[in-house]
Amino acid sequence: MDVAHLTGGGSPVLGEALPIEFGNTVYAKRGRPNDGLQTVEHLAAWLRDMRPRLTITLTDADLQSIGDDDLRQARELRDTIRTLAAASVEGSAFDADAVAALNRHAARTPRWRELRATPEPHLVTAAAGRPVEAALALLAEEAATLFAGSAGLEVCACHGPGCVLFFVRDSPRREWCSAGCGNRARVARHYARTKAQST
Repeated sequence: MDVAHLTGGGSPVLGEALPIEFGNTVYAKRGRPNDGLQTVEHLAAWLRDMRPRLTITLTDADLQSIGDDDLRQARELRDTIRTLAAASVEGSAFDADAVAALNRHAARTPRWRELRATPEPHLVTAAAGRPVEAALALLAEEAATLFAGSAGLEVCACHGPGCVLFFVRDSPRREWCSAGCGNRARVARHYARTKAQST
């Protein structure tokens, strides 16, 4: 796993669409599955790292207020996204329960766009609920958009040995989530060929 950086929970950050980035908080390290959302602190670290990409304003106080229910909701949303991503990769129909769960998460907190005038005119997303709930609802809504559109057809599973990450294909030849996984795949193929020739 070759990544730009890791979150406080150790999850890879590859610069993928936010829902895929969130789904990738389940990852493999040396072929072993890992969960980057094991604790409330891991969720807070992931949201802190994603703040520049979220349209919801999350303060440090918001992140410190994350509780066990937020973690439970986040893990359920993450697992739902992974289920839908796997179905998209396989070209199979989406599981009705996963679709219902995604829609339930998207509807948890009403959100709307507001204009801010300073320091220059810009849009922010405001919400009726807690900012953490709004951020998770926003991730669910973005996942719904991803899986409903043509980009959903481009969700791919990494072909790297032992990798469990997803990515959105940005070129027809892309097979791996990162250059590191591509290198490991090429080395594994070379090793297999060399071993076959020597026997």
